[in-house]
Amino acid sequence: MVPTFNERENVPLLLEKLERVLAGIAYEVIFVDDDSPDGTAATLRSIAATNPRVHVLQRINRRGLASACIEGMMATAAPYIAIMDADLQHDERVLPEMLAKLKAEALDIVVATRNAEGGGMGEFAPHRVFLSRLGDRLSRFIARTRVSDPMSGFFIVRRKYLDEVVRSASGIGFKILLDLVASAKRPVRTGEVPYTFGKRLHGDSKLDILVGLEYLQLLLDKTVGGVVPARLIIFAMVGAAGVLIAFATLAVALHVFGLGFFTAQVVATWVAMTANFFLNNSTTYRDRRLRGRAIWYGLFTFYAACSVGAVINVAVANGLKSWGAAWYLAGAAGLGIGAVWNYGATFFITWRRARVRAAGIK
Repeated sequence: MVPTFNERENVPLLLEKLERVLAGIAYEVIFVDDDSPDGTAATLRSIAATNPRVHVLQRINRRGLASACIEGMMATAAPYIAIMDADLQHDERVLPEMLAKLKAEALDIVVATRNAEGGGMGEFAPHRVFLSRLGDRLSRFIARTRVSDPMSGFFIVRRKYLDEVVRSASGIGFKILLDLVASAKRPVRTGEVPYTFGKRLHGDSKLDILVGLEYLQLLLDKTVGGVVPARLIIFAMVGAAGVLIAFATLAVALHVFGLGFFTAQVVATWVAMTANFFLNNSTTYRDRRLRGRAIWYGLFTFYAACSVGAVINVAVANGLKSWGAAWYLAGAAGLGIGAVWNYGATFFITWRRARVRAAGIK
């Protein structure tokens, strides 16, 4: 199972490598492509026309490595499923050893690890090594089973174990291995095979700061997701950033441009709402990000929803204050209820309906 996004030049090379190392093993390769603009899916379909082992799932208006992996794994009847990247950085030569270990020791998962003796990070930049180590430490808060490389995207999972945990998986971000391990209600039987991380030959890395935010969202979902949606927490964090933006804008409007307080407050509110929309579009709702002309429809509905949320905020706070509540409790209640309204309304109107609308206007 290979998730892809803009890997057109790498996928033929990967298939050649797999054909060599998996000789004598019955296998298929399922590519799940998130509608790559470079034509990865079309390239794969042309290969699949003559190679019956190759299958292509092209997802439209959906993004995310973890969710792509889940869909790909559920699309096969194979008893053992290997997950690996298309960028040639995962050493395909260890696949037979991983499969043999999984079978011989009756394991649930075998991980190709960079952190055991005989493995290595290759030419990983120092800051990426640091982030990987940090992610490893944070993973211990949610995973019952210890693995040396929980950030690995290269592993083999037994079908029976997948069926056991898949309905509890979050499907958030890039770290599908950690998601599957943390979704277990029991200790997971794991094994490891060392390998050295390779160098990307074609295309660009998908790692950026937003991947880190998605990892945080996964951690939140596994710890408090049963009580508070992780997406709501990220939405609230963006809202807090919006408050800072509003105060900064208000100060500039008052003291630099000399605007009256009412006008300055209107400008500050508009700037903060606009900033919140674009921040949410790229972080909270990265997996359903609005693009093109759909952004303007989304921005309009975001303004409308948050304007109603502001009215609710003020009404609740004033009502509680008039009933004798302390000002800080009344204010916090108003902010909280307003935030929940904004989250729910924009979830259902801005980032759900706008996606449907976008399909017809791109």
